[in-house]
Amino acid sequence: MTLSDGQSRAEVRAASTGKIQDPEFVRFLEEIGRERLAAFATEDFLVLDLVHREQPVPGFLKPRLEPLLEQGLIDRIGRGRGVRYLLSRRFYRFLGKPGVYTLRRGLDRDTNKALLLKHIEGAYPEGCAMAKLQRVCPALGRRAIQVLFDDLRAEGRVRVEGETRGARWFAIPKGQTREMR
Repeated sequence: MTLSDGQSRAEVRAASTGKIQDPEFVRFLEEIGRERLAAFATEDFLVLDLVHREQPVPGFLKPRLEPLLEQGLIDRIGRGRGVRYLLSRRFYRFLGKPGVYTLRRGLDRDTNKALLLKHIEGAYPEGCAMAKLQRVCPALGRRAIQVLFDDLRAEGRVRVEGETRGARWFAIPKGQTREMR
């Protein structure tokens, strides 16, 4: 295109075709929009989509996290560098799948400790390797499980024999002290 002063101006046209990957997610967003009577910014939709797909939120979108947390649309799990976000419990109730929320969020500290202890008790007399224990609490990483075991060991409820991959965890029966082993 040529302007009246003889200069050229570039023109860009873009066409986009899109396919909705999760219609239930879109219906949930429609419901939230009707309830709040608030117009979401494009950035809010981008953040919600990234959280829904369990993708990291880039720095330029991070300021939109706090308002979405305050509105109860997403939940924060963890702190510091290990923080992650997931859609709120409300989304999974809307889908009729509240158990998926619990699976993705993980259980509370005491519940995880109880699950690990129960699993170790069931592994008597062979003990249990860390790799199997990681399957008991899939939402936790290896280090988080080790921290729970540090607590259980300090409480006198478990002991470990061996080191590295060969280490086996054993439950200490109630009423028995570590010295009795």
